[in-house]
Amino acid sequence: MKKEMQFQTESRQLLDLMINSIYSNKEIFLRELISNASDAIDKYRYLSLTEPEKYPSAEGEIRLNPNKDERYIEIIDNGIGMSLEEMESNLGTIARSGSKEFSEKIKKAKEAKDLSIIGQFGVGFYSAFMVAEKVEVISKPEGGEAHRFYSDGKETFTIEDAEMVQDHGSIVRVYLKKDIDDENYSKYLETYQIENLVKRYSDYVRYPIKMFETRTESDKDDEDKPIDGKTHEVTEDKTLNSMVPLWKKGKDEVKDEDLNAFYKSKFDDYEDPLLSLKLHVDGLVCYDALLFIPSHAPYNLYSESYEQGLALYSKGIFIQHKCKELIPNYLKFTQGLVDSDDFPLNISREILQKSPAMSKIANNVEKKILDKLKSTLKNERETYEKFYKVYGDHLKFGIYTTYGMKKPDLQDLLLFHSLKEDKLVTLAEYVEKMDKKQKDILYASGKSLDEIKLLPQLEKFKRDEIDVLLLDHDIDEFTIMAMNDYDKHLFKNVAAMEKDDLDKEEKDKIDNLTANHKRILDTMKEALNGKVDEVAFSTKLVDSPVCITTKDGLSLNMEKVLDEQPGEHPEGAPKAAKVLEINGDSELFKAIAAVGDNDEEIKKFGTLLYNEALLLEGREVEDKKAFVQALNELMVKAAK
Repeated sequence: MKKEMQFQTESRQLLDLMINSIYSNKEIFLRELISNASDAIDKYRYLSLTEPEKYPSAEGEIRLNPNKDERYIEIIDNGIGMSLEEMESNLGTIARSGSKEFSEKIKKAKEAKDLSIIGQFGVGFYSAFMVAEKVEVISKPEGGEAHRFYSDGKETFTIEDAEMVQDHGSIVRVYLKKDIDDENYSKYLETYQIENLVKRYSDYVRYPIKMFETRTESDKDDEDKPIDGKTHEVTEDKTLNSMVPLWKKGKDEVKDEDLNAFYKSKFDDYEDPLLSLKLHVDGLVCYDALLFIPSHAPYNLYSESYEQGLALYSKGIFIQHKCKELIPNYLKFTQGLVDSDDFPLNISREILQKSPAMSKIANNVEKKILDKLKSTLKNERETYEKFYKVYGDHLKFGIYTTYGMKKPDLQDLLLFHSLKEDKLVTLAEYVEKMDKKQKDILYASGKSLDEIKLLPQLEKFKRDEIDVLLLDHDIDEFTIMAMNDYDKHLFKNVAAMEKDDLDKEEKDKIDNLTANHKRILDTMKEALNGKVDEVAFSTKLVDSPVCITTKDGLSLNMEKVLDEQPGEHPEGAPKAAKVLEINGDSELFKAIAAVGDNDEEIKKFGTLLYNEALLLEGREVEDKKAFVQALNELMVKAAK
């Protein structure tokens, strides 16, 4: 049997990108192929424990075999192997999850110099074509037939029957390109170079990576002294990697650089993690874990294609690539693995996921991550603020999506900008600096810090030097509402109407203004029917003549956020109950009051004030033409 097939058009384009664009470091090909071999052995070991009658037990081993005469290096494993169908599927199709999508992402990543996309689509095998003029794969599943795949990575690939001595596994044979001026491909045939690459990238692979090494030694005399000019060659079957999984080593044996190297190799990142956590827990359940928070968000963190979860091992045997039950959704950016002897191997994954041990470990992992974050906030503020800049919204979602149930765990990890502080502050830091007379935690919300700082509602607080939290993320206000309070201090939006919070002097002033100018307020409300629920005098404003506030909970910013959400609202997006607040002390209002009983003029003024307030809120004026026309008429009258 012999099949020759062509790569699909988009697959050829993708393969060209793989070879020429993705990996800037060609030597990474060996890591990728060793990683594939290790995964294949993991799968075989798992099956040998769960189905021993079908898959006889075998000690896993990866062997590297360089051949200088024929210019190839072999990567041999005794793992699960591939059937004919699996060979066609796994090697004949690139990025089956969507090669066109992947190709587009590669182009964008290349333009943005974003290397984080490497490894995301499981196409590491094709990295071999960076150094290879041809690649062969001979593979055989347990109890099946062997087949051979070969391709030059350009137009076609061929699959044919083959012979294989071992009972199961794969042989990947990489025929190296010829050396050119600036590329020395022959170095990958040197045993010392291969050993260095294994130590650098694959030292923690749990199976022995072996290679025959031949070295020259001096002959020795009867007194064990070297004899000048006489040598002999010695061949040694050498294990190149340490094999002991990093997570099984003692805490004192593992340095930060070891954790960083493991993370970058295991999770295909080009940067060190921002935070690392090595756990060994003995208790009701026992487990080891390595947990990492990447220094940058994975490129697809917010897409449907992102898989959350930690790698799961039992007794050192690989069980699952991404076990989502081990990590809560709001911490889904966490990478890592968990290995526990408390997971039985002879049950289905579905039962495993519902086991009490799984739940206990997941709860403990969550607690350990939060403890690490709290410790970092306390002792390494700069590092924590880097974390918060990238992942802070996830903590807020943790509170909001659990309807405040996670508030006790997460509230002290939140940071906000504020009106008075030139830095991020915690809620505890804000409360500590509150005036004794201040009961509530004050906040203002908007699309950006600059926009919020310009809100007229903040004028009184600036004048009185009262600090206000500035919420500039869409999720912020929803999180605050889910929390309701912090340390018994209620959260209060400065853009909300404040009738109940006025002292007697302020209340009397507002009551007098309202009584004296009730006709003006009622006339303006009539002009703005359907746009505002109320027109009233304000105690917030100092210089600005007008602002828009809300009542009954929903703020203008929340209204805007909800309105921008995808999907249809059967009865329309929820609307805030708006109040047009007027500065009764402003020269503009005094001029309006002088108009007297001319209701039509007052209505025009009311509409102009409403549109001015919208502009100050950073919102669009609904009828720009009418607004400009009314403004022009006003200027003409003023000029006369």
